[in-house]
Amino acid sequence: MPELPEVESTRRSLLPLLGGRVVSVELRRADIVQGPRSPSALLAGSLILALHRRGKQLAIEGEHGVVLVHLGMTGQLELSATPPAPDRHTHAVWSLVLPGPRASPRQTLWFRDPRRFGGLWTFGSMVEVHMRWSKLGPDALTISGPELAEALDGGSRAIKAALLDQATLAGVGNIYADEALFRAGIRPGKTAARLAREQSERLAAAIREVLSESIQSGGSTLRDYRDGTGKAGDFQSRHRVYGRGGEPCTACGTKLTQTTLAQRTTVYCRRCQH
Repeated sequence: MPELPEVESTRRSLLPLLGGRVVSVELRRADIVQGPRSPSALLAGSLILALHRRGKQLAIEGEHGVVLVHLGMTGQLELSATPPAPDRHTHAVWSLVLPGPRASPRQTLWFRDPRRFGGLWTFGSMVEVHMRWSKLGPDALTISGPELAEALDGGSRAIKAALLDQATLAGVGNIYADEALFRAGIRPGKTAARLAREQSERLAAAIREVLSESIQSGGSTLRDYRDGTGKAGDFQSRHRVYGRGGEPCTACGTKLTQTTLAQRTTVYCRRCQH
């Protein structure tokens, strides 16, 4: 947490930033930034040109550089007309002027991360960001069956472990791996080498479907996640297996099995998934 749907929901909620200009940056905790930490490297003085996402990473592109944001487990980006209250977990604050008659003259964007598993990376251009992103697998939101089969490459790992590897598939974490595997009818412990072509197609479709549905619901809020407006997601109410170990399967009523796979709590249905 957050996974692709939460990061994409954040990206979409922050689109009002486009065309805005960063007036100043206050870096309250320097060690959350990898790369140059100067105000200009953190986009002070820059016009915001675009918001990009690859997997779980969000890039804020300015005229003179890029800030790459990784939300980690508890990271939040929020845009508001009201500056944040004093808080030891708020690590960076941008003051901006946004375009448009409906916008306030001055807005504040801040990055908050209580557990500090996330962070900020600064780059000179999107060319450098794309070099970093070249190490990631295909983006899960648009993955096709043949792409997924190629990414898995018949490996000996359990299919869930492979899905969690961002170099194999970018954007899927524990929540959506369990949910997609359930929809595809595939057991999480099945090895990638035993996945038939038809199963790869079915799994790719399930991944796209569950991620798209979650984005439409604003993502899943289990504890900390909020989008760029401070709004919680509600897809957690539609989880079919994640977090439901021991409860009845929504499809067949069988008690859902909870185990540990790839060091992550994993829930599946012994009857529906093969």
